[in-house]
Amino acid sequence: MEKKHISKIELQVELDENRIPESLYWTAQDGGITNEEAKAMMLAVWDAKTQETLRIDLWTKDMPVDEMKVFFHQTLVAMSDTFNRATQDEKMTATMKDFCDYFAEKLELKK
Repeated sequence: MEKKHISKIELQVELDENRIPESLYWTAQDGGITNEEAKAMMLAVWDAKTQETLRIDLWTKDMPVDEMKVFFHQTLVAMSDTFNRATQDEKMTATMKDFCDYFAEKLELKK
């Protein structure tokens, strides 16, 4: 029997005395990423037993608000793309993309 490949993604969160993230680092050896700094992250995991999404949303205390708005917009766009790949539901994907455009317009992200 062939041995399975195991791929690891590691997160490191450095907290201040109030347990607020000061720095975030991530490693994904298979992707060529080693101890790369990040200012924000969103991790969602599907729990099939409870039929719930479990989440970890973290950002450093020095993450600028304007960058957080861009981060959210890009995340929403990526979620739309992932939804399309996972479901092939073109109609709902288009609706999600319309919302992404609306979101960007209201935050004045697109010129």
